Amino acid sequence: MAAYILRRLLLVIPTLLGILLVNFALIQFVPGGPIQQVIAQVQGEGDTAASAGSGQSGASVEYAGAQGLPQEFLDELELQMGFAEIVCEPGYEGEPSLGADECSKEKIGAARRFLIMLGNYATFDFGDSWFRSQSVVDEIIRTLPVSITLGLWSTLLAYLISIPLGIRKAVRDGTAFDSWTSGVIIVAYAIPAFLFAVLLITLFAGGSYWRIFPLRGLTSDNFETLSMFGKVKDYLWHIALPVISMSISGFATLTLLTKNSFLDEINKQYVMTARAKGLTERRVLYGHVFRNAMLIVIAGFPAMLLGILFGSSILIEYIFSLDGLGRLGFEAAVQRDYPLVFGTLYIFGLMALVIGIVSDLMYVLVDPRIDFEKRAG
Repeated sequence: MAAYILRRLLLVIPTLLGILLVNFALIQFVPGGPIQQVIAQVQGEGDTAASAGSGQSGASVEYAGAQGLPQEFLDELELQMGFAEIVCEPGYEGEPSLGADECSKEKIGAARRFLIMLGNYATFDFGDSWFRSQSVVDEIIRTLPVSITLGLWSTLLAYLISIPLGIRKAVRDGTAFDSWTSGVIIVAYAIPAFLFAVLLITLFAGGSYWRIFPLRGLTSDNFETLSMFGKVKDYLWHIALPVISMSISGFATLTLLTKNSFLDEINKQYVMTARAKGLTERRVLYGHVFRNAMLIVIAGFPAMLLGILFGSSILIEYIFSLDGLGRLGFEAAVQRDYPLVFGTLYIFGLMALVIGIVSDLMYVLVDPRIDFEKRAG
């Protein structure tokens, strides 16, 4: 098993490299680079820069819509954002500066920028955000707990509902209960998480009917003044709607997985033997079937957490104004804040790969008969 884990860990490096390379290449073709964004803000044009100029390079001497801005200002932007560098003649002494006659500005090609980025990322140096005046690491550390918290609560809620419901459906397979709950599950699976979130806001957050839950944020303004019990209650009150929205699709999938797993075990020979010995149906179900049927369900916990984190977090965080990593990455992409874009992409990719390894380990822990090394051989 140790050799398998080592191989998986070594595969993390080329996989992350491929993720960054593909996205870096795609960004070169995205209209409206970061310099165009700054120009639009300076000239009061909002996000109209997204339709001007070419992609990330955005490093031409003349920028669309930059009328009236001094060339020195544009040169300084290129230097600060890493699209150009100051090169001085051999033998020049002193601080490299555009004001020196012996120095000049030279563009940095996309390939070299990518290699520089990889060198920095190898030491977890993500640089500073171009538009937030904060380091990328600080922004990730600030927002990552929100996303992980939502993902964990949503996954736990899905398990708490799906496992009992799936067992009940398996026991009453083919009955009216099984039919109408299957209809509910199909509807739940078909509803996108963001659409369900809007529905919950409309019904329960003051949209058009009741104002039971808060509309945004994870805590109230007076959170620090509350007692410990009050803080827990306030926190749960705020995360109720986001967690329900994120868990709806996972709940549907997990319920059907639980039901099918139990049905498969119920029809096996050892269950018939246990019944023939006179054991009660409850003893057979929870003393024998449950342990074997839950192997795949329990082992799939990391993978389900991963699916909820990447499938719903961005839109849900944005809809409920939650300051999480998904929303941070989305806003960074809109602003063309590439240090934040690639920093969040790097963290998301690393989390996905690590959780994938943990998922494999969970399968081995709950079922020692699984041997990935033999399968690989």
